[in-house]
Amino acid sequence: MSSIIMQVAIPTQTNFLRNNLFHGFSKLRRFSATATTHRGLRARCSLQAANEIQTGRRTGGYQPTLWDFNSIQSFNSEYKEEMHLERAAALIEQVKMLLLEQVDDVRCLELIDDLRRMGISSHFDHEIAQIFNSKYFNNNETGERDLYSTALRFRLLREHGFSVSQEVFDYFKNDNGTDFNPSFAHDTKGLLQLYEASFLSAQGEETLEIAREFARKFLEKRVVDHEIDDINLLSSVERALEFPAHWRVQMPNARSFIDAYKRRPDMNPVVLELAKLDINIVQAQFQQELKEASRWWNSTCLVQQLPFVRDRIVECYYWTTGVLERRQHGNERIMLTKINALVTTIDDVFDIYGTVEELQLFTAAIQRWDIESMNQLPPYMQICYLAVFNFVNETAYDTLKEKGFNSVPFLRKAWVDLVESYLIEADWYYNGHKPSLEEYIENAWISIGGIPILSHLFFQLTDSIEEEAVESMHKYHDIVRASCTILRLADDMGTSLDEVERGDVPKSVQCYMNEKNASEEEAREHVRSLIEQTWKTMNKEMMMSPFSKYFVEAAANLGRMAQCIYQHERDGFGMQHSLVNKMLRSLLFDRYE
Repeated sequence: MSSIIMQVAIPTQTNFLRNNLFHGFSKLRRFSATATTHRGLRARCSLQAANEIQTGRRTGGYQPTLWDFNSIQSFNSEYKEEMHLERAAALIEQVKMLLLEQVDDVRCLELIDDLRRMGISSHFDHEIAQIFNSKYFNNNETGERDLYSTALRFRLLREHGFSVSQEVFDYFKNDNGTDFNPSFAHDTKGLLQLYEASFLSAQGEETLEIAREFARKFLEKRVVDHEIDDINLLSSVERALEFPAHWRVQMPNARSFIDAYKRRPDMNPVVLELAKLDINIVQAQFQQELKEASRWWNSTCLVQQLPFVRDRIVECYYWTTGVLERRQHGNERIMLTKINALVTTIDDVFDIYGTVEELQLFTAAIQRWDIESMNQLPPYMQICYLAVFNFVNETAYDTLKEKGFNSVPFLRKAWVDLVESYLIEADWYYNGHKPSLEEYIENAWISIGGIPILSHLFFQLTDSIEEEAVESMHKYHDIVRASCTILRLADDMGTSLDEVERGDVPKSVQCYMNEKNASEEEAREHVRSLIEQTWKTMNKEMMMSPFSKYFVEAAANLGRMAQCIYQHERDGFGMQHSLVNKMLRSLLFDRYE
């Protein structure tokens, strides 16, 4: 994979676009199931661990995979063909002209917003940055007096990492400054943008807190009282009230926004054609990446050897399409799919099958991090241990080869911290301990598995690796903790009941219920508020993070994708929730017509 990570303007030459823009179809690096050990040998495993699997242990009750190996390998799309890539390159050039020649500032902002929501804005990174730097960021922030355009501009600038003061909204407050002026209560478009903008607030930004409550109250009233005649505007309001745009991942939601865009009277046919063509081209690229990840998963034999683990390689890959949304990150999506699958496997070993003595042995082996440690493990754990050991060492080898940095100690720390947090939860379970919510979260933001994901991504998405940044990342900088905390809390909201029913430790919902003698709905409302507060930390870090642009983007998207997978507080991963399954199929398998 490329060792150069930077924002690049798309050249104007059509041939260059055709050859390079959709380079996801070029040969992808394959991360082997084996790796070089510290003695220069290739560590392999030919165990028949399945023969050692015992009955009478816990089960997760998971259904078999919906997609077997052969069905995944059979997927093939015509949108890999040259004619489609050439047409897309030509359309991109036309949309670039639309962006750069747009004289109406508000229409330009609206187009940028539409491109983002339809999943095609990455083609125009250079042009969008040029527009923001030349037109909007340098404007007098208090010069605008229109609620709609002020809120739209504020949101887009913050989404793109600009630090914009909440004071731009002071003009719209009442005389006391305690609330927004009620004269804006009938400005539906302005209220909608104000509501969306409020979700980019950081800690202590009271104006944005007031803005959210004001906008929510009057938007809900206008919906209930049937006061919004424009069906497209009504749909946008209902969608925002259900889930704000800032919390939505790009690609898994792109299709539904394309559907909405084509119904709008102001729809631009060139933009629409590009969006429809691009989503099919991206789907073809995603299928190629999924097939590569599936071949790796099949070669590990983990499902065959450990039949109690979740066979969810398609879902593991689907996660990555939200976390890593850019076309050039195909190898990183494949790598992240493997991490997801390995974390899921270890999680099932700890949560479902392993005895506490076996789990202690596995944790000690990960801590020692050598091949000899395998000899202390039962056969079913040996294959799991070796899969992780080989994968980590090989990805570290690639980092050393391409970027001259030895990442092994840091990657090892991430996996050690993960299994140690799993062991703490196992001890809680076997000892019948009911942690307080604070005690639970202090461990659970690690046990959710986000740290290995972010650690590996850090080394892949950082061009020039500096020791200070590496140390900050692996001391778990605020952006790391915020990302993992959102991931954990969203997961708990979707999976806690199923996990407690099969005998797992209490999750955040149950911890709050036990500690406060609260009802389940009261506990869920509290966890929702924790997610909102954690997003404020994330928003601050997105504006002033010391890390690379692409890493910050991935950290935020990890939280967003968790909220997508566990939306409506259902398990869209382990239990294959129908709504998430429908979104997965539409993105990965169903051609957009």
